[in-house]
Amino acid sequence: MDYRIRLQASIDCIRHCVRQGQALRGHDESESSKNRGNFIELLKFHARGREGVESVVLRNAPKNLQMTSPDIQKDIVHAIASEVTKQIICDIGDDVFSILVDEARDTSIKEQMAIVLRYVNDEGYVMERLLGIAHISDTKALTLKMEIESILVRNGLSLSRIRGQGYDGASNMSGEINGLKALILAENSSAYYVHCFAHQLQLTLVAVAKQHGDVSGFFTLVTNLINLVGGSCKRMAAKVVEALCCGELETGRGLNQEVGLKRPCDTRWGSHFDTLLNLPVIYSSVIDCLDIIKSEAKGEAKGEAYVTLMCIKTFDFAFILHVMIKVLAITNELSKSLKRKDQDIVNAMHLVRGAKLRLQDLRDKGWESLLDSVVLFCKKECLPISNMDELYILSGRPRRNAQQITNMHHYKVELFYTVVDMQLQELNSRFDEVNTELLCCVACLNPDDAFVDFDKKRLLKLATFYPSEFSDDDILHLDPQLDTYIFDVKTDNRFTKLKGIPDLCREMVVAKKFRPFPLVYRLVKLALLLPVATASVERVFSAMNYVKNTLRSRMSDEGLNDFLVAYVESDILDRLDDECILQTFQDMKTRRGSL
Repeated sequence: MDYRIRLQASIDCIRHCVRQGQALRGHDESESSKNRGNFIELLKFHARGREGVESVVLRNAPKNLQMTSPDIQKDIVHAIASEVTKQIICDIGDDVFSILVDEARDTSIKEQMAIVLRYVNDEGYVMERLLGIAHISDTKALTLKMEIESILVRNGLSLSRIRGQGYDGASNMSGEINGLKALILAENSSAYYVHCFAHQLQLTLVAVAKQHGDVSGFFTLVTNLINLVGGSCKRMAAKVVEALCCGELETGRGLNQEVGLKRPCDTRWGSHFDTLLNLPVIYSSVIDCLDIIKSEAKGEAKGEAYVTLMCIKTFDFAFILHVMIKVLAITNELSKSLKRKDQDIVNAMHLVRGAKLRLQDLRDKGWESLLDSVVLFCKKECLPISNMDELYILSGRPRRNAQQITNMHHYKVELFYTVVDMQLQELNSRFDEVNTELLCCVACLNPDDAFVDFDKKRLLKLATFYPSEFSDDDILHLDPQLDTYIFDVKTDNRFTKLKGIPDLCREMVVAKKFRPFPLVYRLVKLALLLPVATASVERVFSAMNYVKNTLRSRMSDEGLNDFLVAYVESDILDRLDDECILQTFQDMKTRRGSL
């Protein structure tokens, strides 16, 4: 009983530390240390005042059975991770699934590959769960494939059950001949690949920023501005406080907590939108800060501040700033929607079409409102306003050699129309999946507007894409079942206001429709397995950088995997039974104590 109480106390404390992503060990864990690390200190706090616990742990435990050593801590974390993974595998059961894979470097400059499983649970919900993370020697497609297969087999899964692949557009992933996609398709023809929609959206924004000279120069200027102002945090904070006191910025709960210039990241263009959105709000404070740097700084910073100040106090800068805010506002909403875990491929296609329509509407009807907002901003900040009827003069070029175009033509056609057209063109070329036969067939399951997209021929065609799930006999039975199904759901009020295939899947479970229409329900689940974005894998890497930071850079690969699985899937961790963890820990090896 003492051993059980002692072990349970250690598990409780480690479980809490893992749940919060905290380090277990301390720099000095000796009894004379003032801080013996999170685990030991929490165990002391946990035992304090509890007679049944305090009398059997730490100093009151046998020296060779204290259950606090580093090896014991690692074993407990491994037992917790094993139980979390076991719950995920149990949730999948004998069903099929999709994989989302990506690789990134940790703080030790090790290449780590994360695998996330996408599946539909018994309640009809789309789930994306971390199966594991593994260190890989290189990023060749064959190496990735072998490691994926090894992890799947270790957990009782196989490549034959994969029905979808989601990666970014790197050649080692999406290569048609020797890429990871091709290697898995060679063994499993039903493992359809979908290029991450969120990644494709990033590529469209990068293409516009790099191909359009004025926009490229604008973002270079913004980056230089952030480097200058970001290095003068005290001056910037003082100017924001001054603006608040003068009433230039509104005060209130939740306001100005993030008013600042975030450092943008090329792989996450939502950060560019946040930066540009804040810039007009604190523009005058940024100008004042640059004036101070110009007058007080020495060396290169002084010259950079002078040049940057000259460039941002122009009509061109204000105009491109407002154009990019308009464009990025549309793409930022699309990006956030695509990164939802339960997003389905059909709704993702609708979202992309919606973004295209909004961009087209901005091009057709947005010029007047855009120009008004730019002029209003220039008046407020005392910036020069270009006369649209005058000839446009490119700075640095003699007037006699200037092109005979008006300011109206330059700003409206060469800037506004061109930027929006380039964005539309990139969206059309990047998102070519929306025209594939598979996705056109999947779209026929959409329940929106009373199943207006329903097409029996295409759904029968969809079944032929999955020969392992639909035999020739199943397809014969599917034909009449579809007729009965569409009549049934159209006359059932519970199915009249559904939005998207995820809602349809959940309602079929709630209404028990999966029993009379098992083949249709199978189609619905397969449609939901097609991955939309690899955002779940990116979140794993964000967690990895938090867990394995510079102070914990010596964490082993197995320890990192165990810690991450439990930390990322914290909702499963919260539901774990203590007795299961106890038994798993006890069965790992021969222990001195027995339960």
